[in-house]
Amino acid sequence: MSKRKLILAGGWVIAIAMLAVGQRALESQQPMVEAPMFEVDPFWPKPLPNKWVLGNAIGVGVDSRDHVYIVHRQDTMNEAENGAGTNPPTSDCCKGAPPVLEFDPQGNLVKAWGGPGEGYVWPGSNHGISIDKNDNVWIGGNGTNDSHILKFSRDGKLLMQIGTPNAVPLDSTKVKPRHTAGNSLSMEHFGRVAKVSLDNTANEAYVSDGYLNKRVAVIDMTTGKIKRFWGAYGNVPSDTNYGPYSPDSALIPQFRTPLHCAEPTNDGLVYVCDRPNDRIQVFQKDGKFVKEVRIAPKTLGDGSVWDIAFSKDPQQKYLYLADGKNEKIYVMDRQSLEILTRFGDGGRQPGQWFAVHSIATDSRGNIFTTETYEGKRLQKFVYKGMGRVPRNQGVVWPKK
Repeated sequence: MSKRKLILAGGWVIAIAMLAVGQRALESQQPMVEAPMFEVDPFWPKPLPNKWVLGNAIGVGVDSRDHVYIVHRQDTMNEAENGAGTNPPTSDCCKGAPPVLEFDPQGNLVKAWGGPGEGYVWPGSNHGISIDKNDNVWIGGNGTNDSHILKFSRDGKLLMQIGTPNAVPLDSTKVKPRHTAGNSLSMEHFGRVAKVSLDNTANEAYVSDGYLNKRVAVIDMTTGKIKRFWGAYGNVPSDTNYGPYSPDSALIPQFRTPLHCAEPTNDGLVYVCDRPNDRIQVFQKDGKFVKEVRIAPKTLGDGSVWDIAFSKDPQQKYLYLADGKNEKIYVMDRQSLEILTRFGDGGRQPGQWFAVHSIATDSRGNIFTTETYEGKRLQKFVYKGMGRVPRNQGVVWPKK
């Protein structure tokens, strides 16, 4: 190598070293906070069998054994991903995995099932998965005319179909009579459900009824009957179209679609993801409004408030918020709604996300996330106890 090239190469090494030193210096200048700490596990889960790949990974839940369930959409794989599924096949790779996958705590796939079957209508676009205290599996759907919820045993046996399938009009802009799907006052059907969240003690499920309707609906977990519902601020829900969100405009008195989660807590509250309005609203379980907080309020389009999970201590002291537009997990004090720290970033590598969509925690405090759009992935973030962390952690890569 010439002397000139050696000098140039040495200059690049020095520059890179200086950047690394500068980055560490910036991190050391950040204020530190006491918060739960996490590291991504780049080896979890283990590779899928049968040349299976995932489409949009649109929900994640954890059962009583710390088994992790996800639901994804087979029909969102592109041609390259689905080469063996084309007619004629274009390659040996790949095949869409069944919609519901169950993993044990070590990341082994232990069961896969789902899709159309006898006695029920599989959603046109499955969305969200939650596991109750008996390890039954609840699935919603946000397809064009999805208007029902499915409840299965953990091995995929249908237990209940709640609401009338395909009751949402294909043209949802038309005026709809009272008590039909696509109406936020309906007592019989739903309007493109984002997620079903469970209050096992009260035997109630909170439905973020959410991609056409604009309400939280509460149902009896045994009968499936709607017991009550409400809109933003505890108002009677309205299907009024308020137009696109603007951070400079007054907050509107209703949820915007999609209303994306409604998570009950041990102390009688419900935390609601008003996704495109960039806000969390908190209610009592009877629908009485308590308070709200705005999250990254300059976020447009998909919005910042995608899904919520809680820490596993009895007080559920910490709230974990998935922001699939800005590609962050916010660690928040649940009572004050203060953001303590955040981690993650946009990208394809472990610890990064492309549209982090859903979040859940297991009994050990670990966090699990799934990604929609082209993310198509399940990741695990290992709980490392409490400690001092910077306000903005970036990618939480394992420490040596």
